[in-house]
Amino acid sequence: MISDLRTLVAYRELLWTWALRDIKVRYTQTVMGVAWAILQPFSMMVIFTVVFSLFMKVPTDGIPYPIFSYSALLPWSFFASSISFGVPSVVNNSNLVTKIYFPREVFPIAAVMASFADFLVAAVIFMGMMVFYRVAPSWALLTVPLTLIIQILLTLGVVLLASALNVFYRDVRFVIPLVTQLWMYATPIIYPVSIVPEWLRPAYSLNPMVGIIDAYRKTILAGQWPDFNYLSMAAVTFSA
Repeated sequence: MISDLRTLVAYRELLWTWALRDIKVRYTQTVMGVAWAILQPFSMMVIFTVVFSLFMKVPTDGIPYPIFSYSALLPWSFFASSISFGVPSVVNNSNLVTKIYFPREVFPIAAVMASFADFLVAAVIFMGMMVFYRVAPSWALLTVPLTLIIQILLTLGVVLLASALNVFYRDVRFVIPLVTQLWMYATPIIYPVSIVPEWLRPAYSLNPMVGIIDAYRKTILAGQWPDFNYLSMAAVTFSA
């Protein structure tokens, strides 16, 4: 692993160049450009607010539903987008892979970096929502970088593994959208962790995104320290 990391560091300029290329390719010849990075989580937030706040009255632990859902949709969109673009990246660039040598990990990692750029753009809207809903900062915000690092490492782990499998088993490209959709509903995006029955939570927390989403909500919106039991599950997952 150390040898692989050294190789990636040696090719860091290529990695950076390819990530910038991915960003440009995504929004080339589009009318709205990078605004699409904001539109996806924002539009889902509007739909979720109408359906699950006005119609179904899903509890939110006292947090206004728009910012409650957006706080989860923002990191989830980063995760789902990384998978969507990263998994087929090696196969899509097979013409380069077969011609010259460089670390094949460049393609999926660059896709994650490009999705992270979208995440940062969409985060501007979240900051505006925090001001609008008067969310006061707390010392718990100091743990947000830790949660973000864990999420990035988890995302890289999932994307690298799935992109490698996709080279040998092309069924992966069909399975990934289904798994991602089911995974979203198994993650506390629409609803809070508190509505999950107590007896089910140990099994529920095996989903590594549970701890990550719950940590963002607690630290940013509720001013509480994250549940490190849940968060450690995500850390253990990417380590494995």
